[in-house]
Amino acid sequence: QVRLVESGGGLVQPGGSLRLSCAASGSIFSIYAMGWYRQAPGKQRELVATIATSGSTNYVDSVKGRFAISRDNAKNTVTLQMNSLKPEDTAVYYCNADGLARTAVGIQRDSFWGQGTQVTVSS
Repeated sequence: QVRLVESGGGLVQPGGSLRLSCAASGSIFSIYAMGWYRQAPGKQRELVATIATSGSTNYVDSVKGRFAISRDNAKNTVTLQMNSLKPEDTAVYYCNADGLARTAVGIQRDSFWGQGTQVTVSS
C-alpha cells in the first residue's frame, strides 16, 4: 500500500506565502514524476506543477514565477513553495506520484494521490 501525506496548507492573506510538503511511503519501489494538483470549488482538478526524477519542472502558466516545486529523491518527498499568493489560488491541493509499487494485483506502475490539503487566500 502506498501513502502520500501532505502538510502545510492553511489560511494566508493575499501576497503571502505557504509551503506544502508531501511524503510518499509504503510499498513503492520507484517514483518517476511527482507533482501538485489543485481543485477549486465548482472546478475541475488542474495540474499546478510537476517535477521529474531528473529535476525537470513544469508549471501551469498562472503560477509561473510565483511557485517553485522541488523534490528529494532519497526521501521520496516533494515540496511546493508558493509565494505572492492570490485569492484565485484558493483550492484543495493534492500531491501526486507516478511510480512503481506493490498493489493488490502485483507490482505495477500507477498514479498515487494524497488526501489533499486546503489552501485559502483571503484578507
